[in-house]
Amino acid sequence: MRIATYNVNGISARLPNLLRWLAESAPDVVCLQELKAPQEKFPDDAVRAAGYGVILARTEELEWKSLSSLENSEPTEIRRALPGDPDMPTVATSRRRSRLVIGCLYLPTATLTGPKFDYKLRWLDRLIAHAAELVSRGSPVVLAGDYNVIPTERDVYKPERWVDDALFRVEVREVFARLARPGMDRLPYGSCIPMNRSIRSGITSAMRMRAMRPAH
Repeated sequence: MRIATYNVNGISARLPNLLRWLAESAPDVVCLQELKAPQEKFPDDAVRAAGYGVILARTEELEWKSLSSLENSEPTEIRRALPGDPDMPTVATSRRRSRLVIGCLYLPTATLTGPKFDYKLRWLDRLIAHAAELVSRGSPVVLAGDYNVIPTERDVYKPERWVDDALFRVEVREVFARLARPGMDRLPYGSCIPMNRSIRSGITSAMRMRAMRPAH
């Protein structure tokens, strides 16, 4: 199974590239972030004509950070937000017929201090709790998307330039490390087929359970 995650940074401008890539690579699942388009402008017809079902998650407040989960069969939606945060749908979760649970997510960005930074940490805590709950059900799980975290110095060029950035703050990295604890794998770039690796847009990556059965 091929699962891709892509910070598209504007679906309207990059739609031809996306459609061409879908035709050439034929991934089974694609998680898109930062659509930067209102719902009525999402190219639903074009995406479905390419052979993909769609789950779209957004609010007026998150219009520019909206998400879409595409699958080559019609996805079954499970939820559009983390438990405890119904007004901020930064997660769109679907289930395939194989029982594989796929979460398309976009971690909140943040300033260095203040309410947004605190919210980012709380959001990560909720994600960890929700991931543990999903795993406890016994189904294979993939959490793919833009994590907006630089986990280690190996993930960024010249890490000394990022010491005071919210993506690289030690508090964020420590919480992220809890998500990547034993029992979870952080997939390398090649495994999750990202199309955009811009650090300024955040790390585009994926998490899956080590103990899950192969998703063939």
